Amino acid sequence: MKINEKNLCVYAVSATPVDKEGYMNKKGEMNKVFQRRYFVLKGNLLFYFDKMGDKEPIGVIILEGCTLELVDDEEQFCFKIDFHGPNSRSYILGTDTQESMEQWMKALACSSYDYMKLMVAELQRQLDDISESPINSPQYKQSPIPPPRHRHNPFDKLDNINQRIYSSNSPNKANNEEPSSSNNHATTSNITISFKELHTSYGRKILTDYNIWKYDQTIKHKKEEENLISF
Repeated sequence: MKINEKNLCVYAVSATPVDKEGYMNKKGEMNKVFQRRYFVLKGNLLFYFDKMGDKEPIGVIILEGCTLELVDDEEQFCFKIDFHGPNSRSYILGTDTQESMEQWMKALACSSYDYMKLMVAELQRQLDDISESPINSPQYKQSPIPPPRHRHNPFDKLDNINQRIYSSNSPNKANNEEPSSSNNHATTSNITISFKELHTSYGRKILTDYNIWKYDQTIKHKKEEENLISF
């Protein structure tokens, strides 16, 4: 693969988005000594500089066709970028903490083109599943059941009591007309009574009882006064 070195250097320091950056220790290929380098990850390209702010990178690692493996080291947390195939090499990188090593390995594992292609295929599969599944539109939902038109009237019993009060207050009408129980039930079940009528009905009975009680009290007081005078 041919690489335009000049364009690659311009891209390395350009204002394009950076996936991850920071210092790591890179093991040399010849002298096997770790050297501290500043790494910048852009897409599937891992640039490394001598220090942060340099105008040109020292090198670049193309993260395609490689695997990541842990490497044992007594002084730092290391991992290896291993390329498979003839004339390929491996890059051993080390970090100061295990957390930093895990973050770098995760970022590098998700940067390859093959990984992005798998992600796009998975998203396309999920989109196809959503498109094939039926969508529950609000118009297909079961409409609410309307309430029954004939409801129980709580004033039916009160109306029956009201009819008895009227019959007790008008004995002539009660003697002349004695409706059957079936007709009375049919009539009371269909008659509704307002609060005003209910208040008037009970008010008459209460007023009648009150007048009787008041008359009895008046008679009682008169008798008591007569007794006092006669004494």
